[in-house]
Amino acid sequence: MTTKTFEVPNIGCAGCVAAIKGELGELEGVAKVDGDVDTRMVTVEWDDPASWQKISTTLEAIEYPPAES
Repeated sequence: MTTKTFEVPNIGCAGCVAAIKGELGELEGVAKVDGDVDTRMVTVEWDDPASWQKISTTLEAIEYPPAES
């Protein structure tokens, strides 16, 4: 299981977090998605066939790109 925590600067409300959880939760292999409105941090846990590339691409597609790290 891979876990990554990262900032998503576009998070502004609980609805944003819900949208991220909904979209990433549909990716095969994603086990858990948590987000915090106040810190704008998201934590994702996944196994194959999910990958950071797929997760990042999905976030960009829904206009919640991860911050550059």
